[in-house]
Amino acid sequence: MNPFSSGTRLRDMIRAIRACKTAAEERAVVRKECAAIRSAISENDQDYRHRNIAKLMFIHMLGYPTHFGQMECLKLIAASGFPEKRIGYLGLMLLLDERQEVLMLVTNSLKQDLNLSNQYIVGLALCALGNICSAEMARDLAPEVERLLLTRDPNIKKKAALCSIRIIRKVPDLAENFLSPAASLLKEKHHGVLIAGVQLCTDLCKVSADASNYLRKNCTEGLVRLLRDVSNSPYAPEYDIAGITDPFLHIRLLRLMRMLGQGDSDTSEYINDILAQVASKTESNKNAGNAILYECVETIMGIEATSGLRVLAINILGRFLSNRDNNIRYVALNMLMKAVAVDSQAVQRHRTTILECVKDSDASIRKRALELVFLLVNDTNVKPLTKELIDYLEVSDQDFKGDLTAKICLIVEKFSQEKKWYIDQMFKVLSLGGNFVKDDVWHALIVAISNAPDLQGYSVRSLYKAFQTSSEQVCLVRVTVWCIGEYGEMLVNNVGVLEVEEPMTVTESDAVDVLEACLTRYSSDIATRSMSLIALLKLSSRFPPTSERIKDIITVHKGSVALELQQRAIEFNSIIQRHQNIKSSLVERMPVLDESAYIGKRTSSSQANIVADKSSQPSSTATTLKFPNGVAKPPAAPLVDLLDLSADDTPVPSSTSNDFLHDLLGIGLTNSPSSGTAPSGGTDILMDLLSIGTPVQNDTAPKVVSSNQGFAPTTKPAPTTSQVMDLLDGLPSNGSLPGSQTPVYPSITAFESSTLRIMFSFTKQPEKPHVTEIHVTFVNLSSEAYTDFVFQAAVPKFVQLHLDPASSNQLAASGNGTITQTLTVTNSQHGQKALAMRVRMVYKVNNQDKSEQGQINNFPPGL
Repeated sequence: MNPFSSGTRLRDMIRAIRACKTAAEERAVVRKECAAIRSAISENDQDYRHRNIAKLMFIHMLGYPTHFGQMECLKLIAASGFPEKRIGYLGLMLLLDERQEVLMLVTNSLKQDLNLSNQYIVGLALCALGNICSAEMARDLAPEVERLLLTRDPNIKKKAALCSIRIIRKVPDLAENFLSPAASLLKEKHHGVLIAGVQLCTDLCKVSADASNYLRKNCTEGLVRLLRDVSNSPYAPEYDIAGITDPFLHIRLLRLMRMLGQGDSDTSEYINDILAQVASKTESNKNAGNAILYECVETIMGIEATSGLRVLAINILGRFLSNRDNNIRYVALNMLMKAVAVDSQAVQRHRTTILECVKDSDASIRKRALELVFLLVNDTNVKPLTKELIDYLEVSDQDFKGDLTAKICLIVEKFSQEKKWYIDQMFKVLSLGGNFVKDDVWHALIVAISNAPDLQGYSVRSLYKAFQTSSEQVCLVRVTVWCIGEYGEMLVNNVGVLEVEEPMTVTESDAVDVLEACLTRYSSDIATRSMSLIALLKLSSRFPPTSERIKDIITVHKGSVALELQQRAIEFNSIIQRHQNIKSSLVERMPVLDESAYIGKRTSSSQANIVADKSSQPSSTATTLKFPNGVAKPPAAPLVDLLDLSADDTPVPSSTSNDFLHDLLGIGLTNSPSSGTAPSGGTDILMDLLSIGTPVQNDTAPKVVSSNQGFAPTTKPAPTTSQVMDLLDGLPSNGSLPGSQTPVYPSITAFESSTLRIMFSFTKQPEKPHVTEIHVTFVNLSSEAYTDFVFQAAVPKFVQLHLDPASSNQLAASGNGTITQTLTVTNSQHGQKALAMRVRMVYKVNNQDKSEQGQINNFPPGL
């Protein structure tokens, strides 16, 4: 016999294919076999039709196209014999899917087979319909399936229930037709029918709220009785798994109860007792028991359970954490993360076990446990938890240090109550994992130190000691370099020594040694070396005996291949040699930065921080906003309110704010690209602070600031290195500045309405004609007092605007009191373009929000 004729047996074809040694040889065998099958199909060979379809199914499983045999499946299904129908339905399920147009032709055959008396053929039709049923077929055949749900044969009932699930998923509108038959399945004794019926009820609840109400009303009692019978049933070999009767039915029943009890207190109360019984009686030493317990916990946490039952569920998860199986511990951690939102206090009792999971050898468990610990931190336990995490940071794997460091920094920043504790913990983190700390974290630490004058000496001494043992941590080194440059004299003179400090002696030469070591050790880190050069320049003024040594160190870098270092070294050397008389004023200590503005800017720029802090943010109507590290600022109107100057009640979407700002004043501004250049107020404060790679200030960027938010930094942007050289070379050698008579400008009434008057008075320094100080006075003309008063302003792109804090946010009625505030305006096109400003005042009258706005164009000439 020809081995590739249609009469070849299936086993012979499989043997020939498996004997192939190459893919090309296999393709040749399959191609010959497919050709023989095509020939048989064209000749309408009925004797071997079932064998050809069996071959095609095997070829299909190997990944070869078999679409040419689809019609043969339909012919076998239409045959009268069971063997032909069995192969036909098997081929139908394997070779076709619901997207095939050919499938429409099989609907009539399915309908006929579903009405036959032969249970085996009916079973085949139900299996096929449950696997490839389309929406059209579901509508046509739903009545037959619904009728089969009421037959006596348990196998037919089970298959009809599974087919019904497919139908209601395809056509949810048919769900109401299956409600009564599905409820009747829950009274069956056969476990296969019960599992299929429970799953059908579960799917009905998913697609229809009416179905949930119907089943909740008619089936809750039966489900509770069924679960109790299954839990208390004696040993049944047919359904027993590890000593537990049918855990699959247990789990299906618990899931259905969760759907029925969710959001319904009466149903939840009714099923509380059986859930407590299952949770307390199920053994946890076998995997089947753990599966039931986990599903029971999910049900308890998903319904309106009592507090005692929730505690029982969380205690079960606590036991899971002690299991040796990693999968069980992982799912327990996942469930505990959901439980924190429901009953945080109960989860807190397992804090010690959760901390042990942070030290687990499995990376997935470590990360999930760390996320859970972060959710557990609050004001009362932050210190012990932080100590545990920092202690583990010292011995943790390198792969895990990044995640652990990030979480510790978030915890410390979010929950710190006092500056010293915050600074101490950050120093420990920098000492142990400084190479994994992000830039914005150590930037924030520097801002915090600059805002803590009583801790600056303590900070620089602590950093000096940490540097001796952890000089390989880059971020620690950078913070140390910055602090020595700013507070080096405090280090040498032991200024501000705290009682907890141990006495130490540091000479001026020792401080310079640290900076010189940084320049040598971090030869490839331009940022660290740049900061070190700045710090050396500052120390040359504060430590005169070391000036020559510092000069020699800086001179070495005049030939550096790094352009940044070379330019800095040349400029700094020029300052030391030619401008000794003004050097002290050039390198004086940086002014205190606006910490709340920096923190607010970090929060708005990091979506992760926004999500992490959302749960602890007070409402916008609170009297104060809490920032980390003990900083408190009064609330201010959101920036979008300032930009929406055309309406009081409709905020402008942030995506369009740049275009709105471009036309905000409409006084001859040039067109700018729609990509949205960042405002000058958004310049990174730390880049100004460190003077590293600061770009030339863009005088065309729009500025929008609020008196209580401080969107603009409190310091001027640091000039670029080229600007420094021009400035110094243009000064006389004695450092004197030309003087002239101070100009006088008349005061103006900038804004006046029936309820509010704003007065502007001006002062200007002769040597800075482009800089104007505006002293603002606010007077309340109404008979009602104003509270939470906030002044906001917008200026053209060529103007820089800085607002100092207002004297108060309470404005007395009838002119009996005033609020004063100082604005500093820098006009980069002084003499070419006049000042203009648009203002907005937001306040409350009897706890009702009010606002006024206007445009100011009557500035005196010369500003």
